[in-house]
Amino acid sequence: MNSIGIIGFGRFGKVLANILQKGFSIKAYDPTTQAPFSGVEFVDLDILLKEKTIFIAVPIRHFEAVIKNIAPKIHHGTTLIDVCSVKIYPVDIMEKHLPDSVGIIATHPMFGPDSIISNNRLKMMMNNVRDSHNQFNFWKGFFTDQNIQIMEMSADDHDRLAAQTQGVTHFLGRMLKEYGIRKTSIDTQGFRDLLDLVDQTCNDTWELYTDLQYYNPYTKAMIENLKQATETLGNQLKELQHDTMAT
Repeated sequence: MNSIGIIGFGRFGKVLANILQKGFSIKAYDPTTQAPFSGVEFVDLDILLKEKTIFIAVPIRHFEAVIKNIAPKIHHGTTLIDVCSVKIYPVDIMEKHLPDSVGIIATHPMFGPDSIISNNRLKMMMNNVRDSHNQFNFWKGFFTDQNIQIMEMSADDHDRLAAQTQGVTHFLGRMLKEYGIRKTSIDTQGFRDLLDLVDQTCNDTWELYTDLQYYNPYTKAMIENLKQATETLGNQLKELQHDTMAT
């Protein structure tokens, strides 16, 4: 069986390993101590860098440091596949630091350790950044065979759309937690859905949440628009109250 490498073995690295085990043996490297994981061989970084296909599954804030570290050591003929939740930033980093002999495929699996359990319509964004070794169609086919819907788009299109979907979802989930949303004895289904949103988004690390907001250039405008919408609704209620009292 062919083997692949995974750098970074946090919560999503484990999800990725479970998917990739359906076709490959897996070598993994993570600087933190890892408990044994079925079907995964933990190795030193230098050994892992001999693999022809390497997935990068590290936190976004550490992405540049990892790429700069491995760039001089990586072998010709290698293809790197990142799984960051933002895309403009990691694509820029890979194009800047990796030699032309290294292929680059940008992906964003639109699911995580929690949502993959209940989501039977998995989606993944893919972008053929630099297919130096004709690997893009292979991996597109592999993930399609795992019942994952592939959406091809540019890094810029991804981040613009992600700010309005994933960015909004995580922001609202964190905002509701900060607000102090709690179960009551008269919860409606809509309210229970909000509680589920908080549970799902806040189960991810604070590091992931802040990275999603900070490294996507479109999230600042999204947050300002949400604030403006809240202010607009509040002003409409004030005007209604004023009109009611005046009559």
